[in-house]
Amino acid sequence: MGLITLLTDFGHIDSYVGVMKGVIASISPHCQVIDLTHGIQPQAILAARFNLLTSYNYFPAGTIHVVVVDPGVGTQRAVLAAEVESSAGIQRIIAPDNGTLTGFPINKVVALTNANYWLAKQPSSTFHGRDIFAPVAAHLANGVALDQVGSVLSVADLVSLNIEAAPALTSQLVTSTNYSGSIQYIDYFGNLITNIPEQSLRSRSWQIKLGNYCLEYHSTYGETASGTALALIGSHGYVEIAINGGNAARVMGVQVGDLVKIAYTD
Repeated sequence: MGLITLLTDFGHIDSYVGVMKGVIASISPHCQVIDLTHGIQPQAILAARFNLLTSYNYFPAGTIHVVVVDPGVGTQRAVLAAEVESSAGIQRIIAPDNGTLTGFPINKVVALTNANYWLAKQPSSTFHGRDIFAPVAAHLANGVALDQVGSVLSVADLVSLNIEAAPALTSQLVTSTNYSGSIQYIDYFGNLITNIPEQSLRSRSWQIKLGNYCLEYHSTYGETASGTALALIGSHGYVEIAINGGNAARVMGVQVGDLVKIAYTD
């Protein structure tokens, strides 16, 4: 029995997610399907990438992840199936070639060009999730090899988002006393997730500066009073800015891409 996860910006009002599940069930009826999330904001590629990157290592080897956050649907952008390394073993990701796969350890990638594995030879120009993504995922879950569903591409030729190196994770912005980064994701609670990984910090004695705010590091929310802004390491392993019991994004007026700076205090 295969395992497929679905990550989309479809929400839960319309039938789109259910239709994709129906397609999968028709081709691979014994496959298990897990909804990773359908709450990504429309066309938010950065958010889709972040949610999958911080989740896929918790799934077993052989899992197929389907990501349909696809503002380029119907254009000439490629649909990809990638073989990636995870802590559990090899997994596969089906996603548009729009930067979603940036930062993943990809072993091999193909463009889904073999229409024999699509739902229809002439797919809809607006619903490739139903007509290409879902059926190909189901065929892969049935044991079809990656090489059969498309043509091999060079990983170097894939669209890449400027995340790991920009706007601030560059050598000239890292010194013995400072470390700069930016907000890469804002979660449901309004917590601000930076692109500064925990392992990049040289000590636990630091403050984070964001606009006019200077926030002390704490190991957990409970170390501060309700309504207090703080910095901490989130469960995803990145430096995070939050307000205990509040919405940091709303209170601070912050957006994805805004700059932050770590200042060491030891």
